[in-house]
Amino acid sequence: MKKTLTLRERYLSDKRKKKIKIIALQIGLLILFFGLWELLAQTEVIDSFITSCPSRMFRTLKLLVKQDLFKHLGITLLECICGFLIATVLGTIIAILLWWSKTLRKVLEPYIVVLNSLPKIALGPVIIIWMGAGYGAIIAMTVLICIIVTIMSVLAGFMECDEDKILLMRAMGANKFQILFKLLLPASLPNLISVLKINVGLSWVGVIMGEYLVSSAGLGYLIIYGGQVFKLDLVMTSTMILCLLAALMYLTVALIEKHVKKSR
Repeated sequence: MKKTLTLRERYLSDKRKKKIKIIALQIGLLILFFGLWELLAQTEVIDSFITSCPSRMFRTLKLLVKQDLFKHLGITLLECICGFLIATVLGTIIAILLWWSKTLRKVLEPYIVVLNSLPKIALGPVIIIWMGAGYGAIIAMTVLICIIVTIMSVLAGFMECDEDKILLMRAMGANKFQILFKLLLPASLPNLISVLKINVGLSWVGVIMGEYLVSSAGLGYLIIYGGQVFKLDLVMTSTMILCLLAALMYLTVALIEKHVKKSR
């Protein structure tokens, strides 16, 4: 018994060390990247006016904090979270309806495929006319980009469920509600988490794309404004903030995934 416990402790210790090593390498790679970037800029190997550099970005960040950074950050974050939640919930509901009705699925499947292949930016002017030049248009663009992928991914997870288990539940007298909530949704949890991870990236793409088209505030607006007046420090700083926010949102989903796995 003691030998087994010792082996287990050794295994857990090795696993913990590997995890620490990976995190250290990730941080080290990031430090190396920014250090090399700064060195090349300071030695004028690259033109810091065009590429910016960490020190200039830091000065820009301090200036933005004193001005209205949190206003722009809050607007973009709110648009992203709203689009993310609406697309995920609505897409899951539509996927359930398509699973529920085989006829509806066969009728709508070609249209879903066409909408998925359509460049969403092409609908930008139409969305602006319908929703107005405000936050609604940006959220609508985000939803449009995320929702088709959500529908297809969640529906694929439902369709991959073991048919024998479904037949067994039907033989035991289960109705569609019971099959859905007691078999399909629990079995599709890993797939649903994957959808959330995909939607994190897509929602940020949708928000920035929407802010490119119509916006008077937000990080996308700062990027566009910085590009127009050749303030590349502002462009790079805003981009780095976006990367940080996207990473934090992804980590939140990863924590949810970890909690779900433990509860199962």
